[in-house]
Amino acid sequence: MLMYKHDLVYLTEDASHDAAIEHINEEAFGPGRHTRAAARIREQGPHDLSLSFICADDGETIASVRMTPVLAGTVKGHLLGPLAVRPSHKSRGIGRELVRIAVEAAKRKGSEAVILVGDPPYYGPLGFEKVAYGALTFPGPVDPSRVLVVPIAEDTHARLKGTIAWRR
Repeated sequence: MLMYKHDLVYLTEDASHDAAIEHINEEAFGPGRHTRAAARIREQGPHDLSLSFICADDGETIASVRMTPVLAGTVKGHLLGPLAVRPSHKSRGIGRELVRIAVEAAKRKGSEAVILVGDPPYYGPLGFEKVAYGALTFPGPVDPSRVLVVPIAEDTHARLKGTIAWRR
């Protein structure tokens, strides 16, 4: 009987992962991914490599999460995403683990919040809460019921009012 052992390793993203991450995101989100409002924020400036992570299986990059520094109202936070896992590795908790690692890293780095546009049933158990309906203005249409946050600073929710954009 043959047995295959999978060695999943979580690593901080570096430039050598770019091509694999691009492929994973293309596979997960297709060509329309660049038109989304969150993608427009990410186009404003680079993501934070120190808070972006990949999962490798036997040396192959099979999942990725990126974090982009943003100013959301007066909150100095990070926009989480894209988060993507290769179809061959879905439903194993890899995405959830990448989110956990990224949020913890953001907390350690002093981020005031981790924000994303996503599915409340998926992200709720990971500590994300709904942002007040229509409180944040994105550079493009967004379903306000999908704007979520892990509040890190005490007064995060009160200060999440206004535009969200990339920050230096």
